[in-house]
Amino acid sequence: MAVTTRTPGVTAGRLDRETLTSNFADLHGELSPHEAHVAADRCYFCHDAPCITACPTSIDIPLFIRQIATDTPKAAAKTIFDQNILGGMCARVCPTETLCEQACVREKSEGKPVEIGRLQRYATDVVMAEGTQPYQRAKPTGKKVAVVGAGPAGLSCAHRLAMYGHDVTVFDAKDKPGGLNEYGIAAYKSVDNFANKEVDWLLSIGGIELKQGQALGRDIALADLQNTNDAVFIGVGLDDTNKLSVPGAELSNVTDAVQFIANLRQSTDYTDIEVGRNVVVIGGGMTAIDAAVQAKLLGAENVTIAYRRGQEKMNASRWEQDLATAKGCTILPNLQPHSIAGNDTGRDTGNNAVSAIKFEYTTSTATGLQGTGETVSLAADQILMAVGQTLDGAQDGIAVKAGKIQVEGAGRTSVDGIWAGGDCASGGDDLTVTAVAQGRDAAEDIHAHLTSGD
Repeated sequence: MAVTTRTPGVTAGRLDRETLTSNFADLHGELSPHEAHVAADRCYFCHDAPCITACPTSIDIPLFIRQIATDTPKAAAKTIFDQNILGGMCARVCPTETLCEQACVREKSEGKPVEIGRLQRYATDVVMAEGTQPYQRAKPTGKKVAVVGAGPAGLSCAHRLAMYGHDVTVFDAKDKPGGLNEYGIAAYKSVDNFANKEVDWLLSIGGIELKQGQALGRDIALADLQNTNDAVFIGVGLDDTNKLSVPGAELSNVTDAVQFIANLRQSTDYTDIEVGRNVVVIGGGMTAIDAAVQAKLLGAENVTIAYRRGQEKMNASRWEQDLATAKGCTILPNLQPHSIAGNDTGRDTGNNAVSAIKFEYTTSTATGLQGTGETVSLAADQILMAVGQTLDGAQDGIAVKAGKIQVEGAGRTSVDGIWAGGDCASGGDDLTVTAVAQGRDAAEDIHAHLTSGD
């Protein structure tokens, strides 16, 4: 890694463009046809395949792998898309190491699972490269459904409803559709504008109108959607972020890791992305890992991930943790923020910028997590907060519990005619694949409701 500038503080252009291009190349890469056949031949095609149970969308994994092995990748893709219409993105971003591949019999017996994720990518890429849509829209039913949120849950729901012949309007607050897939995934996991291409492919089924820049509660009212549609699905994600409540949290360059990742994903020139020399990321989930790794790839000299509990409690998978350390990041468990120190060298504006962060060591007790009183300070010119996201308030009388929309069954909320799914709903777990499953299941329930009058 060639550092091109040792400028103190947060600055752009720490690495040259060529190095950045290499750093942010496709993390896994695609399989060639020969490699796909070799990988497929390792599958035992188990009758009671545990990998299917481990997949949140219940894809028939042995079937699609057998279809690849018999040189019918289009049929394999159809098997995948039947359960997961965003199977292309999930093949890239799913934590397969803790889902299907962890359950693989090869993993249990040999410690090396079948490469299910990469095989899924191989099959879905074949179909998407042709631009073909394997589904035809049914005869229009005359029913109208509003979908709020063009993330994985909303898109999955919209596609399934359109396939059944319902007219769907998708409203989204952002300038681009895709939600988490477009704005919240590490750039090296989704290259070549794949998220946007996948949305275009999904919408090609027809019957779906997309309206951007339309935020619920700001530009559109839930009551109006209820009055003009036969059903409403809410998949708005978690649009607010938790904040640090320690002295110094207001200092310059103490920023949101989610926004840091979004800026990267929307950038066309990584030399314009600012990063510090000493970066501290607070949190233990996938957002923390993605932010930390990308800070290192941008040229930060020291990147530390600080997590308040033991490392085994981190939400990020062990594979992702190992990726972070392999890229040069340091993980420090059992540390909770105590205070943030600043100086008066805030760049350009003269604002007080962060210079260091103090942590208190923690320990787990019978009554919960407690501080020990012992502290440690780390130099930091940039702090990225990845301490969770929340739903920005209740939605017009819909029951909310523990910061999420309360749902029952296939996404039914406390209000008749309104469904919800994805991260904003109870049961969501910040995974694209789970959101897709919830959107799909809600669409099935909405369709049953619209056609039966239930």
